[in-house]
Amino acid sequence: MHDWTPHRRDDGELLGWIHPSDDEWTAVDLLGRPVAGPVDWLDAEAALEEHGLAWLADPWMLEGEAEHPVRVRMVEVTPDRDGVPGRIVVKLDDFGDVSRPASDPWLLPWPIPGRLRPPLPGDPDGFTL
Repeated sequence: MHDWTPHRRDDGELLGWIHPSDDEWTAVDLLGRPVAGPVDWLDAEAALEEHGLAWLADPWMLEGEAEHPVRVRMVEVTPDRDGVPGRIVVKLDDFGDVSRPASDPWLLPWPIPGRLRPPLPGDPDGFTL
């Protein structure tokens, strides 16, 4: 990540990074996933702006913790920094129910591991038993 340039919104919030890709550039989001590339610099910036951060609030599916994928929400995303490994913290999706006891979080490595993914058709939706 030494050659990754941070890209921030006007309010200073980090949207991701842009790094060299041969003679062009690749845009990478906060989870370490490519968003666009190889493209020119302005297209990489535009891709990160369009991708935004709202997707962090979406439900995600975590595989390997139960018989079926578990519906989770992001709690923390901390990229690798200065030689310190990053991490992604998720928790069981409680649908905003503050009366539920807090679930234990799952700590995952950064960048995003393959077992954490967006929901797919047929995944448990949290409402169906």
